[in-house]
Amino acid sequence: MAGNAEMDTQLKLKFDANGLITAIAVDVDNGDVLMVAFMNEAALQKTMQTGKATYWSRSRQKFWVKGEESGHVQTVQQILIDCDQDAVILKVKQHGAACHNGFRTCFYRAITADGNLEFVQKQIVDPAAIYAKK
Repeated sequence: MAGNAEMDTQLKLKFDANGLITAIAVDVDNGDVLMVAFMNEAALQKTMQTGKATYWSRSRQKFWVKGEESGHVQTVQQILIDCDQDAVILKVKQHGAACHNGFRTCFYRAITADGNLEFVQKQIVDPAAIYAKK
């Protein structure tokens, strides 16, 4: 495989024009996709240093550690990089709900045959109780 950059063992992440990379959080125990977020290089470094999933909020333009407000943290067990190094998977132990809407994952609705959405999960926590204004 000489000369094949996709078989290289050096980390050479490809961040987008905004300095971000897609990060997918997956439950380490059952493989459920929990959420999709973004990281910049510093967020990835913080995640690697602390073992807690740390993302970059595009809307707030700041770091956020998953669970810093809700207590529903993601403890990172492994970080996987895709073949062309432009996306990461965080295999995590999810403590509580991953979704800010109170569902176990952010993927709690499915598209029906008629093009509508149906709920395929039940809320496990009341988001109003978690994110009450202090």
